[in-house]
Amino acid sequence: MITIGLTGSIGMGKSTTAQIFAREGVPVWDADAAVHRLYAPDGEGAKAVLARFPETAGEDGGVDRTKLAGLALKDPSLLAELEAIVHPLVRDDQMRFLAKTNEIGVPMALLDIPLLAEGGMAGLFTEVVVVTADEEVRRARVLERPGMTDGKLASILERQASEEDRLQIADHVIRTDKGLEHAKDQVKRILAAIREKHGLPDPRKLL
Repeated sequence: MITIGLTGSIGMGKSTTAQIFAREGVPVWDADAAVHRLYAPDGEGAKAVLARFPETAGEDGGVDRTKLAGLALKDPSLLAELEAIVHPLVRDDQMRFLAKTNEIGVPMALLDIPLLAEGGMAGLFTEVVVVTADEEVRRARVLERPGMTDGKLASILERQASEEDRLQIADHVIRTDKGLEHAKDQVKRILAAIREKHGLPDPRKLL
């Protein structure tokens, strides 16, 4: 099975791009969604995280990600502790997804991983797709988010790989600052190129 790693910095349009791949019939695993499941009241990660960081509890009994992010911003040294708790659980969720997709015989699957470059994971995927956009477009998108400030954005970017480093690991690049239709066309071209490269049939020709 062909595995596609999708990544991009904050505000680059990665989630929207992942949705386009999904509409093209590619199963998608979302790292952020996996963390949401883990932090839910009955999630595997909630008990472990709240045992170490009880002040991050939400009203529903799960982990409040806003509180957790605020804690990490105040004391970056806690981030390593949090990652040691959560990363193995996220990896297990990812492996279950890959096992399931492989079992049903799909030819390719996409994993949406924001910190793919930072984690040195490029070599784990058959193909790496990087989503990018003009810096001003990205900045405007991010600052529209509730509670986001220039300071918070700067703090986030400090912990991320540079755009230059991220693009260096890309097998394919998708620009999201030229409209949704342009992004859809890019996804279709990339999927066609991957199928041709790996000898996979075009599903549209099998209908």
